[in-house]
Amino acid sequence: MNSYDYYIYLIFSVKVIFILLAITHIYLKSTGNTDLDKNILYWKERVEFIFICLMSILLIYIFNPRLNKEFIINSETRLLLFLFGFVLLIVAKWDIFIEESKWFEYIQEITGKN
Repeated sequence: MNSYDYYIYLIFSVKVIFILLAITHIYLKSTGNTDLDKNILYWKERVEFIFICLMSILLIYIFNPRLNKEFIINSETRLLLFLFGFVLLIVAKWDIFIEESKWFEYIQEITGKN
């Protein structure tokens, strides 16, 4: 196993930790345990940041124009890139795009909701 494989396993481990923290957050939010939920939410956000940083480094490595060797993306890397796309879509600042946009204000004026 080379360092690239270890790096992929590190990213998978961080992703699994993120998923476990997200599920725990949803569970604690439904039960009303706010003290522990705040702590879980804190760590979930940190692990999410680490995952995004690790994936960004992976993208920089894969698509580095100075590497002159053929680089084949294996199935694990493809899965990580696929999941990374979903994570970016989910954590995007949708409220800025929708609520503060001119077209959304125009639709609200048409429907009578201010």
